[in-house]
Amino acid sequence: MNIDKAVLTFAGFVVLLGLALGWMVNPYWYLLTAFAGLNMIQASFTGFCPAAIVFKKLGLKSGHAFS
Repeated sequence: MNIDKAVLTFAGFVVLLGLALGWMVNPYWYLLTAFAGLNMIQASFTGFCPAAIVFKKLGLKSGHAFS
């Protein structure tokens, strides 16, 4: 798995987790979904993604989007 796939997988997991917790626990958990969405938008414009940095330090190989 490369960094690109790991970031997309992690983002999808965070969105689904936020939705599930918002529905089952407390609506404030929807803010996690909003944060994930905003982070994906800013990463698309700036190329800066904190999750990509973490995955790179964990030893994953670079993809095309996050190098």
